[in-house]
Amino acid sequence: MVRFVTAKSQTAAASDAVDPAELRAIFGENLRKLSESYSSVAGLCRELGINRTQFNRYLSGESFPRPDVLHRICQFFEVDARVLLEPVEAIQPGGIDLLNHPVVAGFFGAGPVQVPMEIFPDGFYRFVRPSFIDDTQFVRGLVYISRADGYTFLRGYESRAALRSQGLSLKPRDREFRGLVMRQEEGIMAIVTHRDSLACSFNFLTQETSFQSNLWEGYVTRTVREKVTGRRATRMVYEHLGRDRRAVMEAARSSGLVPLDEVPQFHARLLRLDQDFR
Repeated sequence: MVRFVTAKSQTAAASDAVDPAELRAIFGENLRKLSESYSSVAGLCRELGINRTQFNRYLSGESFPRPDVLHRICQFFEVDARVLLEPVEAIQPGGIDLLNHPVVAGFFGAGPVQVPMEIFPDGFYRFVRPSFIDDTQFVRGLVYISRADGYTFLRGYESRAALRSQGLSLKPRDREFRGLVMRQEEGIMAIVTHRDSLACSFNFLTQETSFQSNLWEGYVTRTVREKVTGRRATRMVYEHLGRDRRAVMEAARSSGLVPLDEVPQFHARLLRLDQDFR
């Protein structure tokens, strides 16, 4: 049977066609949303192995990535190829919110998840704790606390010096850790993990009110088996820096493994180094 294409059907097909520029704009907007949690676009481009100029062309909707580049982007952000044509919100996995699952309703849920700003404000924190590996060293680091969709999140990077001393990868992707912060009766807790849950820790902090209002003291435990050497739990101190750029940059530069004489005196006092941790 011969099918005749009329002028009317051609007009209808043309009216149903999607503007290629609109399709490219969808991918650009998706990529922008997926990238917004990364503070450095240049660093993200290095991790993706994509030229910065080309990445900007994707963001602006000027071009689409090649299939191999698209595969790399999808694997990195844990999405699929629909990211080219559909809003990213529609393709990310859904399902039941774990903390509000009926099995644990009333045990977790909205109560513990809602962490008031006055209890634990957003912004940058510098922290210090004894090293898990070397009894003569202390770890100084920087984390960022933010809120989204009713949750409080923690994000930071392991010290290069600490990882180098253990022969571990120094790639930003491997150094990064993230966590979820929840409210407790006497403070806050955070479950923190590296990508793919390869290394986790449990953190508990309570505000120190007798010394400075921007200090929190507590402890951190790591999920490893018991060994003859090395700690699995130790005290820890957080100091809120907010968004003070100068203080944040100074804390970032001083992050890493340091001896006791480089630990601020008021931090060392809260670590109570002369007392056994219980």
